[in-house]
Amino acid sequence: MKIICIGRNYAAHIAELHNEVPAAPVIFMKPETALLQRGQPFFIPEFSQDIHHELELVLRVSKNGRHIDEQFAPGYFDAIGLGIDFTARDLQSELKKQGLPWELAKAFDGSAPVSPTFKPVADFADLANISFHLEVNGETRQTGNSGLMLHSFAGIISFVSQYISLKMGDLIFTGTPAGVGPVRAGDQLAGFLEGEKLLDLGVR
Repeated sequence: MKIICIGRNYAAHIAELHNEVPAAPVIFMKPETALLQRGQPFFIPEFSQDIHHELELVLRVSKNGRHIDEQFAPGYFDAIGLGIDFTARDLQSELKKQGLPWELAKAFDGSAPVSPTFKPVADFADLANISFHLEVNGETRQTGNSGLMLHSFAGIISFVSQYISLKMGDLIFTGTPAGVGPVRAGDQLAGFLEGEKLLDLGVR
């Protein structure tokens, strides 16, 4: 199982971090050790003083594939959940200044909590109109909708599969909307998909 992540997929988030709009999906990966499931708490790592939350829609890959044509891509995922791409923003900024990869800031242990429940694709009336939001200590911090993504689910799967073979059980984080911000020990994060709470996470 691998975790494939898409960066800079919402225009408002690109603007809030003063990044350039990419012509193609920005891809990075997290190792299996980044995964947090079953309500495990997130522990702030000692190497960062500025950990940010980034709530995302997560696709669950349902069959193996490579070089997938975009028109067939919807057949390669069967469920959608929520995940948080925790990012060491201070470390990421230093790495970007040096022109280095982001992995140390993105792929550390525990940096990818996912909801224990994924909703079947058949439950959604329109994959291009899925709403989700994040609350921190009961206050809404991020709101997003799949219709605002620069690259659609099918486009992401097709693009990734030209370079990296997809396998059943892989997870694809599809990008975060605006509103990212720091978390502190004691925070309680709740992720909602179409109004239903799927993710409940404590920060330690």
